[in-house]
Amino acid sequence: MLELSEVKKAYHSGHEDLEVLKDISFQVREGETVSIIGPSGSGKTTLLGICAGLDRPSSGTVSLCGRDISEMSEDERAAVRNESVGFVFQNFQLMPTLTALENVMVPLELRGERGARKRAESLLEKVGLKERTSHYPIQLSGGEQQRVALARAFVNRPRILFADEPTGNLDSETSLPIVDLLFDLNKTAGTTLVLVTHDLELAKTTDRLLKIDRGRLQEVER
Repeated sequence: MLELSEVKKAYHSGHEDLEVLKDISFQVREGETVSIIGPSGSGKTTLLGICAGLDRPSSGTVSLCGRDISEMSEDERAAVRNESVGFVFQNFQLMPTLTALENVMVPLELRGERGARKRAESLLEKVGLKERTSHYPIQLSGGEQQRVALARAFVNRPRILFADEPTGNLDSETSLPIVDLLFDLNKTAGTTLVLVTHDLELAKTTDRLLKIDRGRLQEVER
């Protein structure tokens, strides 16, 4: 489902290159759940973005859903994401001028699919927001916004879901049902899950645990 081979990522800073990722290689099989942990600034979010095709590596190859996306243009990578990928952003990334229902419908409307409204309504009901479909993000709590983001991520039936700190902006009471929803939707849809988290307890619930530190990745034995 996902394979990285000798991936590096560097940014030019002043008179030198800052290497954020160093020779990253790993695979994720279809249906697996994998968590990536590491200290702040270790490259977790950068790695997740490259895995999902939101960014390109400086070198190395990335295969996503059986396709090499390393040298694809942004438009080509966007097409792969819309077809096969779901992404849950740490700060939700909901469109403020759209209602909860409209936000969830966006991926399907971009694909020109019929029945977008019905499927969006069904998913919002599944995440407990049946009565909040016409509300705008500013009218929703943090936990409700996260549930809208989860519904949007699953609306196009992705083969793989990436989640960046899915509980990072939530308190412990709010985060528990979000975690339950994340794994329930993952299980019922059969979607591969890759998440970045600072929460070690959440990380331990996945099939595999990877740790990144100073740009290098290693698997944590359990």
